[in-house]
Amino acid sequence: MNRCLLPAAVLAVVLVPVTSLLSPQSLSWAQQGLRPKAGQSSKDLLEIPKVGKDQVIGFALYTAHNKVLKLTAQLYPLDDADPRTVRLEVEQDGGWRQVATAPVVAPGWTAVFRVEPWDMTREVRYRLRHGETAVYEGLVQRNPVDKPEIVVATFTGNSIYPGHGGDIPRNDIVENLKRLKPDLLFFSGDQVYDHNRHYAYWLKFGRDFGEAIRNTPTVTIPDDHDVGHPNLWGAGGKKSEKPTGDDGGYYKPVEYVKEVERAQTSHLPDPFDPTPIQRGIGVYYTQLNWGGISFAILEDRKFKSGPEGLVPKLGSRPDHVTQPDYDPKGLDVPGAELLGERQLQFLRAWAEDWRDAEMKVALSQTIFCGGAHLHGKRDNRVYADLDSNGWPQTGRKRALAELRKAFTFHIAGDQHLGTVFHHGIDDWNDAGWSFCVPSIANLYLRWWAPLEPGKNRRPGAPEYTGEHLDGFGNKVTLWAVANPDPEENHDKLTTRAAGFGIVRFHKPRRSITVECWPRNVDVTGPKEKQYPGWPLSIDQQDNYGRWAVAYLPTLKVRGMQDPVVQVIDERDGQTVYTLRIKGTQFRPKVFALGAYTLKIGDQQQRTRELNKVQALPPDQTGELTVEF
Repeated sequence: MNRCLLPAAVLAVVLVPVTSLLSPQSLSWAQQGLRPKAGQSSKDLLEIPKVGKDQVIGFALYTAHNKVLKLTAQLYPLDDADPRTVRLEVEQDGGWRQVATAPVVAPGWTAVFRVEPWDMTREVRYRLRHGETAVYEGLVQRNPVDKPEIVVATFTGNSIYPGHGGDIPRNDIVENLKRLKPDLLFFSGDQVYDHNRHYAYWLKFGRDFGEAIRNTPTVTIPDDHDVGHPNLWGAGGKKSEKPTGDDGGYYKPVEYVKEVERAQTSHLPDPFDPTPIQRGIGVYYTQLNWGGISFAILEDRKFKSGPEGLVPKLGSRPDHVTQPDYDPKGLDVPGAELLGERQLQFLRAWAEDWRDAEMKVALSQTIFCGGAHLHGKRDNRVYADLDSNGWPQTGRKRALAELRKAFTFHIAGDQHLGTVFHHGIDDWNDAGWSFCVPSIANLYLRWWAPLEPGKNRRPGAPEYTGEHLDGFGNKVTLWAVANPDPEENHDKLTTRAAGFGIVRFHKPRRSITVECWPRNVDVTGPKEKQYPGWPLSIDQQDNYGRWAVAYLPTLKVRGMQDPVVQVIDERDGQTVYTLRIKGTQFRPKVFALGAYTLKIGDQQQRTRELNKVQALPPDQTGELTVEF
């Protein structure tokens, strides 16, 4: 169904500098962003194919959630006389019917569609039209709620630099996506690896991956390099005075940030709370229910504090601790934010809402720990990296505490290094699991290289696995890592630990299988190997690994299959956790003796509430029958 009405050869007619293609309304900003850096000539700037009128629609991104289709069309620059409207049509009864129009917004040349009600039970061919001749086709998939296994393909770190493999075509990834036919694509950040020319490189991203994303729901979220930072501490949207952003906030002009977020996130479901942050910068944190999996889409760094002025400088950079005699606890300073209160409120609501969901997953920019020890080169040991979500420690604990209440698995990127961690808050392994995917092309190498062997390792497992403390004193258990090879420049990709991830959510078993693949392999080939340590499978309930102190009586439910069970501690009225169980029987674990409230049902019209249910010691049992 992946048909284009016009030959692809038209796309590469002439190459011209970006500035010559822009209309006056965006020329001033683009010229500023395209100014060559010191030692760089105009020939170093990425050039965009000058396309004909019939090819100005470059690519499209979409999601469908709760009977709403969101779709963003990305256009090449328009001439002054060109129409400023894009039409969306769907195939119906053997013909095409127009269902919406959207204005073209500049800078950035995007057209954003929102169509409701959308029938999510069937696949629908769509096409975008501009002017008289431009046509772009794709397929909106049906919601695969009946599929037993939901497959998510996930990526990060789309480096553009030739010295690190950034110039190697992404054809191997696209061909694997054709073989896999995943249900969802997730790009966790750094889709654009240039700090001044987002638009030009975003179009290149579309040329590289457009064949896959036109037919597959896709989540793209911007990270630091997308918005023109080496690192990002958004600090609620304030203005940063430094190109490094260490003081917190955004260094680039507000319009630049808005253009990036419009291009990469306007096709996501509506934000949980759309209130803008400082200076009118928007937000996109939200949820997406697809295939019976509920995804929380987070903005790790929009509210995160900048380290400069908050923590003592313990290295050559405000974010890198390189002095070995530091006190990790001294970094956890009062007032340092991670997700911010708004996103924590979102996570509380999301964790309790299991309508149309069998499993829960968080999608974000990076993982909640310091996931590497060596940065850039093998002799550069960074004891603590404040750019990671291991800092601030209090914010990290609050985030993990909310996520585990929904038995949430976490997928992220940014670290340039593929890892699987089981996280701990008060004890090792008492929270959820995370998968950090390796970079598509690895610019800045990192290694997991602890100074001491991990504890409680699996028999025969490498010494670097097992239970560790990260540089902030956070409890983490490393299960797998894809460190670069000693000769990391041998082929610029696999020896630099480049690759991507596949996560399979098997709903009948409520299990999660994680795959970590190098580049330039056929993932369906029987002899192809993943990075050492993968594949790796866990159970859904492993994502709340806290040991039970007591248990409530075993629930036996009649008249409803797979009900949602919510456990509330009557001492403080706080939700302990919420879970859609598998089957009709469940023994809820709790973490203190006392009385609990249980809510059992479908969270729609049929719910039973049981109060003053007494917890029992582990060696005692009881039963409660709930009938619908």
